[in-house]
Amino acid sequence: MSLNAVRPWRSIDRRKSRQIHVGPVAVGGDAPISVQTMTNTVTTDVKGTLGQILRAAEAGADIVRVSVPDEDSSRALKEIVAESPVPIVADIHFHYKRGIEAAEAGAACLRINPGNIGDEKRVKEVIKAARDHGCSMRIGVNAGSLEKHLLEKYGEPCPEAMVESALEHIRILEDNDFFEFKISVKASDVFLAAAAYQGIAEVTEAPIHLGITEAGGFVPGTIKSAIGLGNLLWMGIGDTLRVSLSADPVEEIKVGYEILKALGLRHRGVNIISCPSCARQGFDVIKTVEALEKRLEHIKTPMSLSIIGCVVNGPGEALMTDVGFTGGGNGNGMVYLAGKQDHRISNEAMIEHIVEEVEKKAAEIDAARAASEAEAAE
Repeated sequence: MSLNAVRPWRSIDRRKSRQIHVGPVAVGGDAPISVQTMTNTVTTDVKGTLGQILRAAEAGADIVRVSVPDEDSSRALKEIVAESPVPIVADIHFHYKRGIEAAEAGAACLRINPGNIGDEKRVKEVIKAARDHGCSMRIGVNAGSLEKHLLEKYGEPCPEAMVESALEHIRILEDNDFFEFKISVKASDVFLAAAAYQGIAEVTEAPIHLGITEAGGFVPGTIKSAIGLGNLLWMGIGDTLRVSLSADPVEEIKVGYEILKALGLRHRGVNIISCPSCARQGFDVIKTVEALEKRLEHIKTPMSLSIIGCVVNGPGEALMTDVGFTGGGNGNGMVYLAGKQDHRISNEAMIEHIVEEVEKKAAEIDAARAASEAEAAE
């Protein structure tokens, strides 16, 4: 029986949206919520950009966005798309011809901002290019670049202005019989973004791309994104997301997965449950967790690991995890497997031993899943 069936208060009812595709990645409908990032290299540096894409893909990126500001970037994009292991979204601003060139270069999706792409005629040309080359599109409304007439109407960026901007652009796409699009209404202000997203979720069936734009550096940006995106996801809103950080794109992917894992919406890698440590700890919890996070980055199998400093909460947390270690006395602690006490190990040998146990359990889970899939296919 699933955890949600046992505990209905943990269930999230996702908003129903139509499904589109960004290359082979399904977005919307019943597809898993995809995690995106964006390169911060110079696009014409093909080697550097591809290197960043490969690292992001290894960290779990489903989709990667690349900025296409000029013709040289359009030419570089063709090489990047050919070598990328994940679908590429071309980020287009100001010049509609970059959108046409990106579609021709093989981009899986075109991100356009209705506030700066130009008049409706230009947008129609981009739509034609997307249709001709099998691209989807993202309407990217941003509080910082709303259309002039909407700013004059509302006086300032507000949820109503952002939703109206999105609906105006949706109308253009749908009037041209183009429905392979998703929508975002981003702002750096958490309240503004959340209100805009709630508003657009009520008036369209298009899949929604979530983001708190320009969220800031690693710590403040992670907190703002967790609050803003977490609340929207909790309400069932969101089909794909990007955590925008002034940091390495790989960190954006990690934070995105952690937000989804916290809500039970996506599972990838080892979920480490650990205590903040105190005077009762039987080993250095903080250094141990730091070491294990690095040593277990290669594990992609969804599983759980508890690292608790003492026996106050250790046994209880271990009941809920695949592998656990609880600190004790005399320089050793208890190893738990599948929630049960199994054996003791010294603190000195504990990190290597836990890594071995986690790798063994991951292999067991993978083998069981492969067998189940093979049986289902027969």
